[in-house]
Amino acid sequence: MRPHHEAIRPTTIIEAPRLSQRLGAQVVVASETFQWTGSFKFRAAYNVALHVPNEHIIGASSGNFGQALAYACQLTGKRCTVVMPHNSAQVKVEAVREYGATVDLINVRDVSRSERVQQLAAASGEAYVASPYDDSLVIDGNASLGGELIALGRAFEAIVVPVGGGGLIGGIAQSVARANAATKVFGAEPALANDAARSLREGRIIVNEQEPQTIADGARTVSLGQHNWAIIREHVAGIVEVSEEQIREGVRLLYSLANLKVEPTGALAIGALLAAPDLFRDQQVCCVVSGGNVDAAVYRQCIE
Repeated sequence: MRPHHEAIRPTTIIEAPRLSQRLGAQVVVASETFQWTGSFKFRAAYNVALHVPNEHIIGASSGNFGQALAYACQLTGKRCTVVMPHNSAQVKVEAVREYGATVDLINVRDVSRSERVQQLAAASGEAYVASPYDDSLVIDGNASLGGELIALGRAFEAIVVPVGGGGLIGGIAQSVARANAATKVFGAEPALANDAARSLREGRIIVNEQEPQTIADGARTVSLGQHNWAIIREHVAGIVEVSEEQIREGVRLLYSLANLKVEPTGALAIGALLAAPDLFRDQQVCCVVSGGNVDAAVYRQCIE
């Protein structure tokens, strides 16, 4: 087992003057693309695997949480099963298997991820069901990134965070609130999957009727988790809705102006600055890039 203090890689801080100039704000990128398994999800998954007593962990994922959970279980000597949509990025399916987990592929139009997870858990009888976002251990694991950003000692006026199920923004907002920092935390969400933005506007959790098919596959969630909603409602300043073209443009800008390969979900924070330039103009903004696991074909489509 890897010692805990060595398991989490520090986030990569990128100063990108050309990106700042293009976006009209002083932008610092905090990239989790070099985290173990290529995304922030390892912070959460490792915290779960480390702290639950169960020898078998079951989770559902379009890819990043699955890879993270598989590797975390490998490091802690546990068995892992990951339920994945049949149209998940092939690179992610293969990676989950290579990290030693069993992959259970489903068509989400026939059975939801959560239904299938419950079926497998009932059959197992003793597995821990790990939510990619609605779990206090997940939020605490993600809060470690917020802690790193605060420890930089930078006077960020805003931290912009991709939003899917809300685990990452929940963890970061929790860290910022605990530090009594003056920094505002904003979410960046695909307009096609804007349940979090609608929830914040209406003051209650709004559920998507089905899994939204945005190019940002890490944000194809049906709703926020209860644990995350409690934090988001209290500590998130707002959620910016980002169009599909702005997501692609975010991928292109990070490629061309910051020399960084990201997945579409990871480009949401940059997309938010494109979508709401007046909200961040001339401010010191930290844009969180959540991960870099992307199919070559999708990446080519974005940057060409």
